[in-house]
Amino acid sequence: MKPPTPSPFSLLSAAFSSLHISTTPLRPTISSLLRTPPTTTTTYNARPFSVSTARSGSWLEPNLLRKNKMMKGRPRVPTGGSTKGTTVVWGDYGLRMCDHGRRISAKHFKMAEDTIKARLRGQKYRLYKRKCCNVGVFISGNEMRMGKGKGSFDHWAARVAANQVIFEIRGVLHEQVIRDAFRLAGNKLPGQYEIITKSDPPVVGTTKLENGLTVEDLKRPRKKLPTVAEETAPPAAEASSAAPPS
Repeated sequence: MKPPTPSPFSLLSAAFSSLHISTTPLRPTISSLLRTPPTTTTTYNARPFSVSTARSGSWLEPNLLRKNKMMKGRPRVPTGGSTKGTTVVWGDYGLRMCDHGRRISAKHFKMAEDTIKARLRGQKYRLYKRKCCNVGVFISGNEMRMGKGKGSFDHWAARVAANQVIFEIRGVLHEQVIRDAFRLAGNKLPGQYEIITKSDPPVVGTTKLENGLTVEDLKRPRKKLPTVAEETAPPAAEASSAAPPS
């Protein structure tokens, strides 16, 4: 016996009954994308360009509010024996300050950078800037009485400690061309500067660590400290007076 043929109405009702409303959206939303963990990629033989935190903005004008007042401060003094920032890291040659630290404005840095680019125009090189002008300088007007506030924003500046490297360069260039470009750039900056290479030793304050000199030698006291036996022994004058006469 042939089974009864289903009617179109029964087929349509069975199709509708099999349908259900799902809570999962067909297209991914922003919240679902944020909840999904990012895929991790493994990199091999990758050397980071810098270990410092990346900051938004340029090295001459950071992405900071000019209305936020800040103190100008003073350059860092390496009293603990730090040699950070005194050697060439990424380039082949560097421009290093060789006198006391000071605060240099962004205008001077821009003039020095433009001088180097004008001297090396048409050459294949890469210029590294080691300083960031992240200090705001606020200046009051002339003949302003005391108690009127800190003043308005004037310019950006950077604190440069003694013997800090400011520029580094690397490329297919002759040594005399690089030295000439750094010489012209040093004339635009306040202070005295020297041209160094990768083989030059680091500096602690104003002392270069060369000829076997180390940081431990500088931390060693100059005056010879007495030992325990010398502290317990009596002085020579007292020992001679205590002796019986012959």
